[in-house]
Amino acid sequence: MPLLLNCDLGESYGAWTMGVDEAVMPHIDQANIACGFHAGDHLIMQKTLQLAGKHGVMIGAHPGYPDLMGFGRRSISHPPEDIVALMHYQMAALDGMAKTYGLEVQYVKPHGALYNDMMVDAETRRAVMESIATFYRPLKLMLLATAKSGEHRAEAQKLGIDLWFEAFADRCYDDDGTLLSRAKPEAVHSRVKMLNQVAELRSEGTVTTIGGLKLKLGADTLCVHGDNLEGVEAIKEIRQLLING
Repeated sequence: MPLLLNCDLGESYGAWTMGVDEAVMPHIDQANIACGFHAGDHLIMQKTLQLAGKHGVMIGAHPGYPDLMGFGRRSISHPPEDIVALMHYQMAALDGMAKTYGLEVQYVKPHGALYNDMMVDAETRRAVMESIATFYRPLKLMLLATAKSGEHRAEAQKLGIDLWFEAFADRCYDDDGTLLSRAKPEAVHSRVKMLNQVAELRSEGTVTTIGGLKLKLGADTLCVHGDNLEGVEAIKEIRQLLING
């Protein structure tokens, strides 16, 4: 199965604009739509859902910590039951709006610090999975493809959850399979390195880490970023690379 392309969208808020969603949407397969806690509001959610429907793009809920000021990038300690509730709140909001427009949410991808915490902390990950397992209907969970993907799949299977594993086109990987910290200068790839990484993922299913190791990821979907028009052009190049090799 060819790699799908997913992108975080609907992350504007009020008069503040983030990204160029209308330019990105025609070139991706999956839209991770913000649900109001880290970004997005009722009008932005409505517009982004309808845009995804217009282009036949799969819809995913993109819930985060309640952190508009920090764009959901700050880790905020919550007990597990709070994480379940804040996930349900956001998932249900997007799901309800989607149904209103004859659309359907198909998966969940946590945002920012919640995503990172989920990947390194078993209790947080369990709470995220519990929120999906106890939702009123099945949804898939998207999480980072790492060396521990087998363990994460086993955890999900115990709760009856299907997973999509994602890799990142523009991020450098550490030797342990995690994303290299953005605090390090090599964390975000140049355009050339990004395309080389995508080509490697397509042909071999691996990425070359910061230490030169070949890491097998087994990814189902590739996260891309369309924050500006230059990013959109990069997404177009990635799409062509995946199609034509």
